[in-house]
Amino acid sequence: MGGRWNVLTLCRHVPPVRRPRLMPTRAPRICSCGKTVPSGALCACQEMRAKQRKARFDAKRPSARERGYDAEWQRESRSFLSVYNSCRRCGQRATLVDHIKPHRGDKILFWDRSNWQALCVPCHSSWKQSQERRPNKETSK
Repeated sequence: MGGRWNVLTLCRHVPPVRRPRLMPTRAPRICSCGKTVPSGALCACQEMRAKQRKARFDAKRPSARERGYDAEWQRESRSFLSVYNSCRRCGQRATLVDHIKPHRGDKILFWDRSNWQALCVPCHSSWKQSQERRPNKETSK
């Protein structure tokens, strides 16, 4: 080949151009109000209904103080966190005390320290809340 370049020789050294594959998207859907809604999104009427439903629930729910989270609870939880200061799930610094088994108003279970666990806010907000929403499942771990 000497000093001559062959087109086929050049192509062997250049990697082929890869075009990204586009994933198919789901078609928009029709909401019960008749509006077209993109896939994965909520219609304004659905968002409004969810907000109203949550407001009705919050109006019926007793306050934190009525559920037992008063000054005595604050004092005891600070005492518990001084001993158990790392999150039981991830090991980060714990900032709150959680009930392993939900007490549901049972004062004996509420004050049972063997039912307490130290958690950080991210673990409590994600893992623990999803556990409590599952019906008929143990929340311990």
